[in-house]
Amino acid sequence: MRFSALLSALRSMGPVVIGISLGFTLSLLSVNWTEDACYPDEDAPLGQEEQLKGARKPNSISMVNQGESEADFEPRIVPYKQVAQTTVKKVFRAKYISTELGIRERLFVGVLTSKSTINTLGVAVNRTISHHLDTVVFFTGTRNRKVPHGMFVVSHEDKRQMWNMFQTMKYIYDHYINEYDWFYFVQDDVYTEADRIKNIVDHLSMNREVYMGCPEEFIGGVMEGSYCNGGFGYLLSRTLLLRLQPSLENCRNDILSARPDEWLGRCIIDYTGTNCVNKFEGLHYHYYKLGKNSDPSKEQNEQFRRALTVHPVSDPEQMYRLHRHFTEIELQKTYDEIAKLQEEIKNTSADAFDGARIAQWPVGINPAFEPKSRFEVLKWDYFTEGEIYSCIDGAPKCELPGIDRLDVADIIDIAMEELNKKYRPTLHLKKQKLINGYRRFDPTRGMEYTLDLQLEAVTQKGHSLSITKRVHLVRPLSQVEIIPMPYVTEGTRVHAIIPMTALERDYAEEFFKVFATNAFETNENIILTFLFIYDPLEAQQVNQNDIFASVKSQINLYEHKYPTVKIPWISVKTETPSQIKFMDIISKKHPVDTLFLLASVNTKVNAEFLNRCRMNSINNWQVFFPIHFQDYNPDVAYHNQPRPFTIDLHKDSGHFDRWSFDEACFYNADYMATRTKMVPDVQENEELLETLDIYEMFINYSGLHVFRAVEPALHQKYRYQVCNPRLSEEIYHRCVESTLEGIGSRSQLAMLLFEQEQGNST
Repeated sequence: MRFSALLSALRSMGPVVIGISLGFTLSLLSVNWTEDACYPDEDAPLGQEEQLKGARKPNSISMVNQGESEADFEPRIVPYKQVAQTTVKKVFRAKYISTELGIRERLFVGVLTSKSTINTLGVAVNRTISHHLDTVVFFTGTRNRKVPHGMFVVSHEDKRQMWNMFQTMKYIYDHYINEYDWFYFVQDDVYTEADRIKNIVDHLSMNREVYMGCPEEFIGGVMEGSYCNGGFGYLLSRTLLLRLQPSLENCRNDILSARPDEWLGRCIIDYTGTNCVNKFEGLHYHYYKLGKNSDPSKEQNEQFRRALTVHPVSDPEQMYRLHRHFTEIELQKTYDEIAKLQEEIKNTSADAFDGARIAQWPVGINPAFEPKSRFEVLKWDYFTEGEIYSCIDGAPKCELPGIDRLDVADIIDIAMEELNKKYRPTLHLKKQKLINGYRRFDPTRGMEYTLDLQLEAVTQKGHSLSITKRVHLVRPLSQVEIIPMPYVTEGTRVHAIIPMTALERDYAEEFFKVFATNAFETNENIILTFLFIYDPLEAQQVNQNDIFASVKSQINLYEHKYPTVKIPWISVKTETPSQIKFMDIISKKHPVDTLFLLASVNTKVNAEFLNRCRMNSINNWQVFFPIHFQDYNPDVAYHNQPRPFTIDLHKDSGHFDRWSFDEACFYNADYMATRTKMVPDVQENEELLETLDIYEMFINYSGLHVFRAVEPALHQKYRYQVCNPRLSEEIYHRCVESTLEGIGSRSQLAMLLFEQEQGNST
């Protein structure tokens, strides 16, 4: 029994014992055994140390010579040696990142024109391609004194065509060779499809020597190779022009030719060995020769439809017809691509988790705006073909204005066109009337319309039936474009003009306090000028009783308090105050580059607003009319409530007064130019100076941008303003609207009426 028990125990422990033994044996076999020196105070021999390849004991670190070790740590004095002075080369940093990185623009376009055609064909070329291409420069031998507006013209003052071509190439080398990758030259009697030229250069390698156009053999056939016919334009790479540059002078002296394109072609072939080609890297330079008296709309040739350039163009009208024809072709291609993408989106959406519902309507347009609260819900406006039920002045119904009437008529025509596309040839639909119309502006996608149309449906057999159909339409937002603005600074001096009547003199003291704090004490670059307006009776009594005596005494007080400040003032006499008449007086007393700030005595001028006045007023480009924030009548806004010490910009404390045009920022040169255009109409109607204000003058007579925007830095206290009935009906109406809307909000006025009715009922 005992033997069997011991045997069973060994069986169970056997694998463990065998495993431990095997592991111990393998570990011993993996160690290289070496003899270690047993001399802890002596160094091991070098040969023996090199032979010690086995595992090293912790105390078997080799020791260096003790004297050498101490010598290494002894402090030593290193003698000073003067370093030779070397001139450090200043690193040049480019002003723009694109210049430093060597990034160039893609395409330069040079148009070869002449004195006799620059005002006709030259203008037509500029109007058809300049808004598609970045840089278009016109080169001419001689030109008229007056250059067409919006064109950059370089004149070489020579009538020889070959010499002008040489000067043109030299001008390119001097000004543009380091800024562009491709150079396209064309005559002014050639129509160019700009988008197709851009497409070619976008797909060509810029480091290749390319001479591309319509190949022509040289006259007489003596010289081998081919040049590009200038009548169809030609494309040159920067790489080719750089290789040609050292030989340009030799070409001028050695090559004689009457045709500039042939001269340039011979020069390129002689010194670079590059011939003109019409195909390169799989891209084709398509061109078409136009017949006499041909109509572009009737040309059915496939070569014409694919053409990049068309030559010759006889007159500007034919140029515009060609542009319209090719624009329609490109537009139809765009529509076809949109339809193809929409079908792809529909097909892909069918396989999505939510099925076809995941695709928004219309396909490819941004989804509708989803409000986060009831205050963000977009409002629908109800309209008919002649009236709209949401008016600017708050009236329940008003007549559709001109542009809105055209919009409604256009959207109905589009709806009928799309309905007939859908139901033809089974039905032909005719509009009878618009029953209901709804529209709203969605900032994420555009204007949305819902139309209830009463239609007459006519079958193929001639049977008709009146039906009602609801349609939904969207006029999507077009591509957002960044408009380049001229450069302006915040250091321009501002001349503030403050007109003042007898009713406004009580506000002068508060105006001076605020203005002195924000301008005089901070040394703002601003000059303050007052314009005192007297009526005829007040002007007669000015020596005995000057109504502005208190204001003038305050001017003297502030000039004495701030010695560096001068506050000029001007007195005028008139029965009917007019902004234009006042500015005529002020404008003559200042230089043309003066920046005016026309404001009222109730305006609180501060540095923030002055900087926006400077930045938003651009000479010969833009004038600025800010919309100030007007406080409500405190008796209404804070009825039965304590009045706050400071009033914040809040919908219950005030509103942006869009009826007020008291503040304006503009340059004197822009005012004078606009005022000059107004002279013929003033000669026929002298009352025009009194019926128009400066805002309407800029709108009607200038081509400037009139920038109108809310200005939170302009905060005015409530004041009751008296509207002058002698002013024009439009200005008087705006004044009345401004006064009424400035009393209080609708909810505040409703609460007052509610309390009044409760008081009357009790």
